[in-house]
This record gives sequence, C-alpha cells and structure tokens, in this order.
Amino acid sequence: MQSKEGLLAIAEGGTVFLDEVGELPVDLQAKLLRAIQEKEIRPVGSTKRIAINVRILAATNRDLEQSVAQGSFRRDLYFRLNVLSLRIPPLRERRQDIPLLVAHFLERITRSTGQEHTLSDDALKAMLAFDWPGNVRELENSLERACALNTGPLIHLGDLPGSISGARSQEAAVNEGSAKIVPMADLEKQTIINTIAQLNGDKLLAARLLGIGKTTLYRKLKEYAVQE
Repeated sequence: MQSKEGLLAIAEGGTVFLDEVGELPVDLQAKLLRAIQEKEIRPVGSTKRIAINVRILAATNRDLEQSVAQGSFRRDLYFRLNVLSLRIPPLRERRQDIPLLVAHFLERITRSTGQEHTLSDDALKAMLAFDWPGNVRELENSLERACALNTGPLIHLGDLPGSISGARSQEAAVNEGSAKIVPMADLEKQTIINTIAQLNGDKLLAARLLGIGKTTLYRKLKEYAVQE
C-alpha cells in the first residue's frame, strides 16, 4: 500500500492555508509547531525526515490571544504564526463589499450549474441590511441555498433564509439614516474606484484584492468612462 504525502510535503515551495487554525487540537498544535521550527516532517510510519519549504497562512475567527491565556492554544505556536497579522473587518462593517461578493458568488454558481441567477431589488436590500454574523461564508451559503431552491433565474426576497429576509427593518442603519437605496451597479462602481484610489492607481493589485480579473476591471473602468 502506497503512503500518501502530507499537505506540507505536497505544498513544497508553495503556500499552505490553515483555515480556522484556532480549532486545532493541542496535540496537533505541537506537531505543527515542530514542523515550522525544524522545517522538516516525518511521515507516519517512516523513520526518514523530509525537509519542507513552505509559506504558511493561517486564519481564525477566534481571539488567539485570549485562547493562549486560557491555555487552549499554544503560546509558542501563536508567536510562530503571528509574524504578520492582518485583521479583516466583519462583513457588517464593509457592506459596500456585498454587491461585489454577490456578483462573484453568483458568477461561480453559474459556472458550476450552467444556470444564471440575479437578485431582485428586495433581495439585495435585505442582504445589505443584514448583519451577517457568519460573514462571507454565510453570504455564500445563503446564495447557494437560494439558487438551489429557486427554479427561476430571479432570486426573490422569499428565497432567502428567514433571518435575512426579516432584516428589512434595519435598512435605515445600512444607509446611515437615509431611506434611499443605492443601486448595486453604483455600489460596485464606487467600490472599484475607491479601491484603485486607495492603492495609488495600482489597477492590477486592485483587481487581485477585489477578486476580479484585470480584463474585467479595465472593461468596467471603460464603462465608467474612467481614464486608464
């Protein structure tokens, strides 16, 4: 029986993404720490050690400093991983990203199923008003669920989970006290233009951060009549 290579060995020379690293059991934390410190691993059942050269990215929704204080996460592993820390604000603090994320996920669902879907105005308003405690994963799951249950191309408010459709009462907070709803296309345009401005005109980096292709970005800029 041929043994399988581990993830760290497979990723040699590349990047390993450890999602929800805060949920890692303590015994596995020790093994990960050893691999990072010694830059080598020993496959299960083997006496031979294999050198590894990988970049490690780790993500978690836990407060790891608190986990360290409580003893559920190793302090030494925390400092090994916390070389460069990036905090991504929760989705409720960056609602302007919702239209772009919706477009991205619907496009991916279309490629997977061959069925195009779009949001009705009421559905989009509800998604903009919702606080998204599950962040981007919850948004993605909600769209996948709506597309799976809906037989037509248009996703209505009633197709969304009840927790989202019931958030319509929070629309005023979304629009900072204004009853006016900004069209999805305008939010998308403003997000793209603001991102490019914040990156001092670096359009390639903007496209990468926004999760769209550079061709798509330049096409949209042409539609907006923005000087390239």
